[in-house]
Amino acid sequence: MESSSQSASQSGLQSALSRDAVVKICQEVLAPLIETDGGELFLVAISADDIHIHLSGTCSGCPGSSFTAETILKPALLKLAPKSKLKLTTGWRVPPEAERMEAKR
Repeated sequence: MESSSQSASQSGLQSALSRDAVVKICQEVLAPLIETDGGELFLVAISADDIHIHLSGTCSGCPGSSFTAETILKPALLKLAPKSKLKLTTGWRVPPEAERMEAKR
């Protein structure tokens, strides 16, 4: 039987791996697509329940941002975390806790 400290450390390791995987897909796949149209992608928060992404730049207030979320962001992120929900915000004001995901080319 596993001790609670072992299961807690494994849980922490799994969440760290999940965060690393989300950051990787944001930088290598999603950010380049968003930047192509003059937008900026920010990772605001990751939890067991949701992934919060903020779009800025030309994506601020763009009516196409919901289309981008449904056809590009959501499918890619939910492959990593199928039980999570995508929370998308847009605007010129970036949440203070957000981390910019710059394209790795």
